[in-house]
Amino acid sequence: MKIPINEFEQHVEEDILKRGLQYFKKGYVSQVEELSGGEYEAVVEGSETYIVNLTLKNGVITDQSCTCPYDWGPVCKHEVAVMFYLQQEELGLTVNPKKKEVSETGTVKKKPVKKKTQAEKVDELLEMLSPDAVKGYIREYCHKDRSFRELFLAKYLYLVQPVSKELYAKQIKAIINSAAGRNGFIDYAAARKVGTAVNELSLSAHEEIENGNYRVAMYMGCAILEEMTKAIEYGDDSNGDFGSGIEQAQDILSLITEQPIDESVRRELFDYCVQAFINEKFKGWDWHYMVLDLAIEIIKDEKEKQLIVMAIDSIKPNGKEWDYNFEKALQMKLELIRKTESEENLQQFLEANLANSSFRKEVLLGAVARKDYNRAIELAKAGITQDKKDKPGLADEWHWHLLQIYQQQNDTQILKKKIAASDWNAFFDQLVDDKKKSAKWIDFYSIAEMYVWELQWENLMSLLLKYPTLENISGYEKYLVPNYTSQVLDLYQSGILTYMEKHVSRDYYQQACKYIRRMIKMGGREEAGMVVKNLRTLYPQRRALMEELGKI
Repeated sequence: MKIPINEFEQHVEEDILKRGLQYFKKGYVSQVEELSGGEYEAVVEGSETYIVNLTLKNGVITDQSCTCPYDWGPVCKHEVAVMFYLQQEELGLTVNPKKKEVSETGTVKKKPVKKKTQAEKVDELLEMLSPDAVKGYIREYCHKDRSFRELFLAKYLYLVQPVSKELYAKQIKAIINSAAGRNGFIDYAAARKVGTAVNELSLSAHEEIENGNYRVAMYMGCAILEEMTKAIEYGDDSNGDFGSGIEQAQDILSLITEQPIDESVRRELFDYCVQAFINEKFKGWDWHYMVLDLAIEIIKDEKEKQLIVMAIDSIKPNGKEWDYNFEKALQMKLELIRKTESEENLQQFLEANLANSSFRKEVLLGAVARKDYNRAIELAKAGITQDKKDKPGLADEWHWHLLQIYQQQNDTQILKKKIAASDWNAFFDQLVDDKKKSAKWIDFYSIAEMYVWELQWENLMSLLLKYPTLENISGYEKYLVPNYTSQVLDLYQSGILTYMEKHVSRDYYQQACKYIRRMIKMGGREEAGMVVKNLRTLYPQRRALMEELGKI
């Protein structure tokens, strides 16, 4: 989230903004240091002591982090407190009065000149120290601090040992072991240290990719994936440090498959992925299948194809209604055929496995794209028959596809012709009810379109009253304004005010003003004026909002 420092108040939730301001005014922000150009670090006191880091480039906060566990939004109160600290002069803010420092002569001490950044101090010292002094310090600190030693070795051991997956795995193990307690468990704080170290290794892997050293990056990615998978079993990953490391490893390996890697690297990565799958190195985790997906991406010849086919065919159906593993196996085989065989073979495989709902849907949509509506209707009806007993949610989807097909033929009456007139209303109502029950969240758009097709404006208005988002209102106002103008204007009024409670930034303000202009276009100038007045009263400190409202 990028935040202009001179208007950061407009990008932060009101409650967080107030708490951050309180922390600043109470003097909770201390030890603010500019580590290097635009990179700040500060200590913020609270129920505990937290470290905040902010990166400021060209007047924009490009990155921020805090060691607190807050994860309800993009910015925490400690970060906001530091933002207020950095902007205190521009905002005319002061910390609650403290005793002024007085010199021995009785005069008030002047404001000190700007201090050197931490990076500047380090650079200055390094210039002054001899190479032997630096080496001596590193040697001594490696001896005293195990964590520092492991990080140092992980960073530079490749200079004295041949690179290999085992080399990096050994270093990650050492980092993990240094963080584990006596019982081998890695607590929350220690997990963050591990995550930080592994993140450094991941960044190094990306640098190696940029430099064309794909084998080194591959070893790093494989080692991280293996060792973090083990670590997640005996550590507190409530902050997602281990999970993040695993995601980074997957990204590294995936990125390598997109590079112009030479044959030896490609083959080594292919063999690793296939063997990891066959040996069930990651069984029970999502990335168990990910490694085989990677192998499919870089497959080259028929021999390799047969290895993958054998691996996929080792997954047998369990005979139960829901079989995730076998469904995934079919999907992988489909992608293998899509990559290595003809379009005719692909279609034959899809047709032979229409019991798989995603395959049936792909064939159905392909038929619609070719305007082969008879085939599409046949597939939808067969899907209804297949799933109506055991998978009613899927049956609803096929009903919906059937209705869409008729609509695309510009004859929504076709479906009515298939059903007795006396039964149509009941059938339509059942379709709507089924659609409402088919998913965890209601499919507003689908149901609204059904009401539009049947010209059921009262039902459409009732649906909108239950789900009055601004997107929904603007999407269907044209159907409702002729008969429900006042109700639509009321929905816009409350919707815009609710929208502004949750969103800050100029983009959101501009969007809100577009909705206000729609109200005016509908003839609701008075109602629009009330919205503008309320917004000016509620958010006078949002300068960008005031500017956008002034343009209406």
